[in-house]
Amino acid sequence: MSKRYFTVSLLMGSIKLNRLITLLKEDLKFLLSIALGIYLFLLFFQPIPFDQFDFNNRLLFAAGFVGIIFFFQVLIRGLLRSFLPLSRFSKDELLMFSYSGIFLITTLSSLAIAFYLRYVGSVTITFHLVFKVIFICLVLPVLSTIYDAFSSLKKRLEQEIQEKENMQKEIRHYQEGYQNQSIELISVHQADHLNVLVVDLLLLRSADNYVEIIYREGSKLKKKLIRNTLKAIEQQINSFSGFVRCHRTSIVNVFHIEKLNHEGNSYWLKMKNMDEPVPVSRQYLLKIKEVISVMG
Repeated sequence: MSKRYFTVSLLMGSIKLNRLITLLKEDLKFLLSIALGIYLFLLFFQPIPFDQFDFNNRLLFAAGFVGIIFFFQVLIRGLLRSFLPLSRFSKDELLMFSYSGIFLITTLSSLAIAFYLRYVGSVTITFHLVFKVIFICLVLPVLSTIYDAFSSLKKRLEQEIQEKENMQKEIRHYQEGYQNQSIELISVHQADHLNVLVVDLLLLRSADNYVEIIYREGSKLKKKLIRNTLKAIEQQINSFSGFVRCHRTSIVNVFHIEKLNHEGNSYWLKMKNMDEPVPVSRQYLLKIKEVISVMG
């Protein structure tokens, strides 16, 4: 039992260590670039007194200063991210986690640098100097937190783009079979009717006591009036999900929408192979935008 427990513990530790190494590799380039910026800042602006050193020792002393900040940043950041299940945290908990990480890294690195300055550099510790040390130590964890936020946002955006592409593929696949189905539109007394393929039907529009049907026949655009209400015709096409109302007078085939145009508060649709604009009321505007977004 103890041997099995030891083996499982060793395996879990190995997995976490590999995860830690992977995370460090992803962040190393960014962290090193920020550390180099801090190093150059120390050399050129000299916020820390380096007068007691010659040029070569000044370079080494500044490198040690930055090395302490870099060490605590990599250590604490890597350990927290590899051993804590961040995916289970809420947004508020993640925000608190980020602030706690900044505080922990800044505190430990500031204390370590204070001892480094006093016992390695023989620098007199003053309140003004401590303030500058804390400010410098804050730079790396704060920029790392901002970097994490942008990286998370980028991954989320890429995921949403991928989901949208997958949805568009499913729609195209569905469209191939869907648009070859036939629709029968019947007048109010069943005295007149029209059979048309979904792929050929562009627009249904109210016209007094009639419904104007705009459809394709071959390469030509045709119109037919059927005596009925638009509401009744809408019920006849309920089983076909490719139609959406854009105005109280109009229902369009979403696969024939080319573009949504607007001027001021007025919106209208440009339909494929049709010059006449189709009005869009504000009541149905959001739905039309969603449909266009999904259709790409």
